Amino acid sequence: MNLLLLNPQQINSDCALITGRQLEHLISVQRAAVGDSICVGVINGMMGQGLISALDSQSATIQLSLDTQPPPPLPLTMILALPRPKMLRRILQTISAMGVKKLYLINSSRVEKSFWQTPSLRPETLQEQLILGLEQARDTHMPEIIMRKLFKPFVEDELGEIIAQSRPLVAHPGTAKGCPVNSTEPVSLAIGPEGGFIPYEVEKLNQLGFESVHLGPRILRVETAVPALISRLYPAS
Repeated sequence: MNLLLLNPQQINSDCALITGRQLEHLISVQRAAVGDSICVGVINGMMGQGLISALDSQSATIQLSLDTQPPPPLPLTMILALPRPKMLRRILQTISAMGVKKLYLINSSRVEKSFWQTPSLRPETLQEQLILGLEQARDTHMPEIIMRKLFKPFVEDELGEIIAQSRPLVAHPGTAKGCPVNSTEPVSLAIGPEGGFIPYEVEKLNQLGFESVHLGPRILRVETAVPALISRLYPAS
């Protein structure tokens, strides 16, 4: 945890009350003590420093000085075929840490129906993973997650408006064009499931204007491809 990320409900005036997981981290990992200063931030708000004014095994009180803007978001909208639950948790932390602020989780022919029933899609579980990514990266702006369980209606009825004013790309191994490097424009990036989008799905995306791009001759797992694509598109961000 490189940032103690606070829920606004934890704050009263210029002080925050810390309990639970955050308190355990302060005591066990950071070995914090009264008088120590730590990096803090408020969800969807400012960042700054927190001075520990009281600390015991039940709670900690931190005096806040919030005067720093979080890092700017990436101009990237990600459209991701729903991965298996364990992989989803890792990917959520990754995209949150790397500055992606809008993620569409969509269905695909190769997405197992059981994936949509996982407890990992509960709002509180999604938020927990996103917070872990923000704490790692020292960011406060919570990504937005939108779920769409039907591929064809989503592509035909919504996706055209979503990708407007951006460069739409679909990551698809075996295509002729490599993924752009160091993009200076907004990008909408579609990434398929393990095994990739089926040809019909790629064709539907291409009809909307998506360019098919690759990362080279190797086939990567989705959880590896996601940070690789982000880092290639926006390496200086």
